[in-house]
Amino acid sequence: MWKYILKRILWLIVIMLSVAVVIFVILWFVPGDPAQIVLGSGATQADIERQREIMGLNRPFLVQLGTYLRDVFLRFDFGESYVYGTPVIKEFAARLPRTLGLGLISMVLNIVIGIPLGVNAAIHRNSFQDQGLLIMAMVFISVPQFWLALMMVVLFSVKLGWLPPYGVGGLSYWVMPVLANSLSGIAINARMTRSAVLETIRSDFVTTARAKGLSERVVIYKHMLPNAMIPVVNGLGMQLAMVVGGTVVIEQVFSFPGIGQYLLTGVISRDYPVIRGSVLILALFSAVITLLVDLFYAYLDPRIKAQYINYGSKKKGGK
Repeated sequence: MWKYILKRILWLIVIMLSVAVVIFVILWFVPGDPAQIVLGSGATQADIERQREIMGLNRPFLVQLGTYLRDVFLRFDFGESYVYGTPVIKEFAARLPRTLGLGLISMVLNIVIGIPLGVNAAIHRNSFQDQGLLIMAMVFISVPQFWLALMMVVLFSVKLGWLPPYGVGGLSYWVMPVLANSLSGIAINARMTRSAVLETIRSDFVTTARAKGLSERVVIYKHMLPNAMIPVVNGLGMQLAMVVGGTVVIEQVFSFPGIGQYLLTGVISRDYPVIRGSVLILALFSAVITLLVDLFYAYLDPRIKAQYINYGSKKKGGK
């Protein structure tokens, strides 16, 4: 088990190096000159060349790449933003709590609302509740997030005046971003849970539990639901991996000062340190969450834990 974890951590380092190199190469070939964008359209060519030298953009490709990898992986320095003039890691840390708060609250709603709805729909299959859930899930999965967010602004801010349309402040500023960010996730989790429970409900162990005279509540929540949660946990793991980077559209619509808006502003203004640093940190977050989800599988399903143990035994035996 520990050898498997160590191997995954080593692969994590390789992945982060690969992501750093790939994003650097992509930005190298992207059209647009950050020095000219920083100085504006009225800058002379001499001013632009001087600014490029200050920003280190006039050095050869391999020199810039080597300097970047050294700063990131040995000094943990992601550079300074061309636009904001502040260290990327400092600005990222300042915005991270807002994005984490938005994403984690949405995740809680996805779990607390989506999973019970899916279980209820599966238990009452083909009923009015089941059909209603499927219709609502299809609607919220199909509707683009940005359109839903804009409609919320029109309804609750412009028409009714109940909620502030943008910015950050008290609890009222969080209501629409959280709802817009969580509705599609609730629908996805409800559908996944319904499918998983319907597949598990036909299993032999469920029939045996009912034949023993156990109450339906015990059969559902003690025997059936834990086994049905394995594929659901996979989907939740993917959603959790997107908690930090998956709120770009929502943050932009509501002018929510988080990581997503920071990254999008960096892309628009060709702010290379912001783009490289944000993408690398988001990739690290996603990779760590994926590893934790894989290990959590072993807690839910002993068969998966046995595979990890057998994997280590085979490596030790050389077979």
